[in-house]
Amino acid sequence: MERVKFDERGLVPVVAQEADTGEVLMLAYANRDALARTAATGAAHYYSRSRGELWQKGSTSGNVQSVVDIRLDCDGDAVLYRVQQSGPACHTGARSCFAKKLQGSAWDVASDARHVLTRIEQVVRERDEQRPPGAYSTYLFERGIDKILKKVGEETTEVVIAAKNDDVAELRSETADLLFHLVVLLRDRRLPLSEVWNELDTRFSGREKRPHPE
Repeated sequence: MERVKFDERGLVPVVAQEADTGEVLMLAYANRDALARTAATGAAHYYSRSRGELWQKGSTSGNVQSVVDIRLDCDGDAVLYRVQQSGPACHTGARSCFAKKLQGSAWDVASDARHVLTRIEQVVRERDEQRPPGAYSTYLFERGIDKILKKVGEETTEVVIAAKNDDVAELRSETADLLFHLVVLLRDRRLPLSEVWNELDTRFSGREKRPHPE
């Protein structure tokens, strides 16, 4: 705590970032007590400058932030909460408070397709837990692992055929189908997508050296 450079009001800016995707969710402030409570409980706490009080994210809305880790920037004057966000982070109902992007001279709705697999994983998890009638994911889960593997195999073959035929539109479509069914497979085997990201990060950050096949 001694390394944190609080301002004259005893506050430090805190950025909340989705741990699984890197998506920036919100900016708020914390005092020493908020940081201490966050570290002790694993739930994101902040300090409201307008109300002059400590608050826990999601205490009234239910959109809680489970803190994976807390990081301090190189100058010590900004903090990063890497979190797992439940529901929207913004009070407007948007996933992120940074939902507007400058397009020319106007602000337009921003989207980031890099996070779509994580959103799909969340939907697939809900389908598995709730099993709503008529949902395709429900059908796959109820048919079991053999059906899921059959679909993964079929979609893989379709990707190969589309690539062989040099059909870019078909390749794009079939790749999307394959990725969806892989997410279903991972859910069925209880392997979080975040562990796949960690595996890729380990391989491509140079921490793990793998021999190239000849």
